[in-house]
Amino acid sequence: MADTTSVSIRLDVELKKQAEQLFPELGLNMTTAFNIFLHQAVRQQRIPFDVALDVPNAETVAAMEEAEQISRDPSIKSYDDVEQIMKELIDDDEV
Repeated sequence: MADTTSVSIRLDVELKKQAEQLFPELGLNMTTAFNIFLHQAVRQQRIPFDVALDVPNAETVAAMEEAEQISRDPSIKSYDDVEQIMKELIDDDEV
């Protein structure tokens, strides 16, 4: 067996609890999971998954901007609750 060493890391308490629940379901312990991560990082010479901001695409940004414009448009009818919407929908169907 290869020589081993210890590594000490700081983790968010809740993240550690979640990982300790997940890894056994995958047949792993925390040490094995970290070793898999490190082996993949060394093999691929990079972090072995994408690290990126969750940035919406142009279509989503346009839809969000449109929704914002609609919410500010006083000529667009708005509702205070679902019952109002449902009543109007039912009344429209009866016409």
